[in-house]
Amino acid sequence: MTADTPITAEDALVALMVAVSASDEDIRTAELVKMNNTINNLPVFADYDTERVARVAKMVFEMLEPEDGLEALFGMIRDALPEKLNETAYALACDVAAADGVIDDPENRMLEEIRYELNIDRLHAAAIERGSRARHMTL
Repeated sequence: MTADTPITAEDALVALMVAVSASDEDIRTAELVKMNNTINNLPVFADYDTERVARVAKMVFEMLEPEDGLEALFGMIRDALPEKLNETAYALACDVAAADGVIDDPENRMLEEIRYELNIDRLHAAAIERGSRARHMTL
């Protein structure tokens, strides 16, 4: 799978989760577990071939290397993702970012970029973010 290969909607969701996790250059175990659980349990991934995850992750890493790579990645994601899944994509990205209990500046900037690129209404984004934060609270 390369930047020239069309991706599926599910691949686009996986790519966003990987991009958020990689944004701080430290992919944590909690983030990997969250992605794995998400892919294995959510209905949107019911027919997804999980063998594709490693190829999608590799593609994301390769695309993020060049200066304009993030722009190209978002273009590919927008092309593959039906608009009705934009909020789902943002929710999954928020869940991955919150999985380790800390959303640092690079992850926060990536979430801002995702909001912008997927045209997520600010009020809806705030509700999604609050839900993610609530699901990942610790004692």
